[in-house]
Amino acid sequence: MPTLIQKLGAEFLGTFVLVFGGCGAAVLAAGFMSGDTHLGIGFLGVALAFGLTVVVMAYAVGHISGGHFNPAVTLGLATAKRIEWRDVFPYIAVQVAGAIAAAGVLYVVASGQAGFSAVESGFATNGFGDHSPGGYSLAAAIVVEFVLTAIFLFVILGVTDAKAPAGFAPLAIRLILTLIHLVAIPVTNTSVNPARSIGPALFVGGDAITQLWVFILVPIAGAVAAGVIHNALFATKD
Repeated sequence: MPTLIQKLGAEFLGTFVLVFGGCGAAVLAAGFMSGDTHLGIGFLGVALAFGLTVVVMAYAVGHISGGHFNPAVTLGLATAKRIEWRDVFPYIAVQVAGAIAAAGVLYVVASGQAGFSAVESGFATNGFGDHSPGGYSLAAAIVVEFVLTAIFLFVILGVTDAKAPAGFAPLAIRLILTLIHLVAIPVTNTSVNPARSIGPALFVGGDAITQLWVFILVPIAGAVAAGVIHNALFATKD
């Protein structure tokens, strides 16, 4: 049985890789230009990057900590009685720390390019209104983040059920996270993860901080709602 320290180490590492890999793809590669040749990976590439980071880290350390890498997931799973509430705060603390550390490393790397500005580039932060990639409103941001986080939790709870096919959970979670990003990147740049939102926002400041409440509270609300509904409708005694 893994110790709490081992679980927290796994959550820190997994969240670090998620933020560095996913946000790194957005910051460094999404619209990359080389001379006259466009080499950017675009929205699809960024969506795949977030999905890939989750699946590889779920296989790498998921057996240690459960592979949450996301405060909303941790709270949703606690609501669904999949983890002990006493572990929730330590999990969330190291997830946020991992995200901030990853954003810091990414900032150092991105700053290696002449003229880089975290503020001007957006640094993969989440936003609405003028800070939405597609100019979507606050209401649209709230709806998409709530619904997609709830869907994310329903999938996680379903594929990790004792009666679900063994060994496929990380793959299914990777696929749904990729789909979530394909839908939400134009709207909010996709959060569904408060830690992922907090890390980059701290290096941008300004509106990235003032809008951060949406990407903390709404994903948590969606995850908790999914946990409650799943327990009421789909939970089995074993």
